[in-house]
Amino acid sequence: MLLRRAALGFLIGWMIIPAVRAQALCNETTVKVAGPLVSDWNGWSPTLSNTRFQSADAAGLTVAQVQKLKLKWAFGFEGDTIVFAQPSVIGSNLFVGSASGKVHALDTRTGCTHWTFQAESAVRPAIVMVPVGGVHALLFGDRGGSFYSLVAETGRLLWKKKVDDHAGARVTGSAVVHEGVIYIPVASGEETLARRDQYPCCTFRGSVVALRVQDGSQVWKSYMIAEAARKTGAEWGPSGAGVWSAPTVDVKRGRLYVGTGNNYSEPATSTSDAVVALDLKTGRIVWARQTRPGDILNGNCQSKDTCPGPDYDFGASPILEKLEGGRELVLAGQKSGIVYALDPDKDGQIVWEARVGKGGVNGGVQWGMASDGRNLYAATSDVVRRGAAGYDPKQGGGLTALRIRDGEKVWYAAPPPCGNKMGCSPAQSAAVTVIPGVIFSGSLDGHLRAFSTEDGKVLWDFDTVRDFDTMNHVKASGGGVDGPGPVVAGGLVFVGSGYLRTGGMGGNVLLAFAPGE
Repeated sequence: MLLRRAALGFLIGWMIIPAVRAQALCNETTVKVAGPLVSDWNGWSPTLSNTRFQSADAAGLTVAQVQKLKLKWAFGFEGDTIVFAQPSVIGSNLFVGSASGKVHALDTRTGCTHWTFQAESAVRPAIVMVPVGGVHALLFGDRGGSFYSLVAETGRLLWKKKVDDHAGARVTGSAVVHEGVIYIPVASGEETLARRDQYPCCTFRGSVVALRVQDGSQVWKSYMIAEAARKTGAEWGPSGAGVWSAPTVDVKRGRLYVGTGNNYSEPATSTSDAVVALDLKTGRIVWARQTRPGDILNGNCQSKDTCPGPDYDFGASPILEKLEGGRELVLAGQKSGIVYALDPDKDGQIVWEARVGKGGVNGGVQWGMASDGRNLYAATSDVVRRGAAGYDPKQGGGLTALRIRDGEKVWYAAPPPCGNKMGCSPAQSAAVTVIPGVIFSGSLDGHLRAFSTEDGKVLWDFDTVRDFDTMNHVKASGGGVDGPGPVVAGGLVFVGSGYLRTGGMGGNVLLAFAPGE
């Protein structure tokens, strides 16, 4: 009966596909959504300010319980070697994309599958759910630059839009929703395409696209580079300044904050390697605070060592944090290894800056910081490659707590030793997550660790580099933990493991943890 139901789902349109094994299916293939719950983790962060902080009630975990976390279930992504999509948890439902382009709707309690949807390309962003027209819509983009709206209850496609026509365009960052409008960050892979000697580098411009939730119609599109690329000699430019991460919504000021990457080709612009504030209603750029001028890099000039570089993107989402007394700061971590606090009322004026790492092409702050209102927690990559031999097992990583009001270092937790595992690095590139008393940080060595927010001591440690028996009976193993951060909701901790890119340890598993006895 279950196999028949799966085949029927495939025939009636991108829904449940026959690749779902009968043993993995839930008794109910329709998701039940009760409405917003305090324990939800919906999208990149539980709130629009992108603090990646989950309250005690929502987390459902105490410090003592974190120290007793045990593996509850594992789910394998069939055929994948990388897990780069962060799950979203709404009630007892988990929604997650994959490198193969499949979107899975799982039960958080058992890991069984309600339904699976096949997108056209890899789905990296965390999925956002919103109510619309009597159902709930799931919103996400893919590596091909398409954006989707699905019915959360069934996986049926509502609409699909191309957010950028450039061949290299992709959506890697999660979208955010405010008052019926979806704000979508657009980046690209053109930087890599330029490795081809005959490729006409470069024409892509990063952007933010605002669509209506109801039907996907466009409200506005704002490019991070005002003028379109033009040809000068053999090259095109200006180009680049992609937006790799989730935008941050400032309801009070009617602003949207995004971080941008480097330029791909000359001329350099003032909006690359910057924190940019846009008007929520119109997309007009209100201000841009650039911290590294003249950063130009693409695959071709990088291989010839002729790029000005140094590739110091703002790849992590800005954080909007309110301090005691009501003052607010925009906090931004850069691949340079420097964290900045900006004043949103003074056109992004720098209030303080603090170095937390050495920085580099794969260094500094990469995918995401977290804040609990008192401290800002920044994990650093600073991974060092050894050519074909993979990573240097002794260099990289570390976790720093900074006092938000002035940027003073509260503590620093040195990276634990990496060991001699092939492809191992102590680098902590993945986004971090904080709950009261605990900060979770994954590492390229395959470990997920919980640190004390008081002093940085390790409270709990789990090595994901091994084979797992999975709920869906797919052969799965763990590897490096990179990209998305752990999700904590309703007494459970979820993390993906496996990151084959840039010479790391591949894997294809999603893990769920709960406190043991």
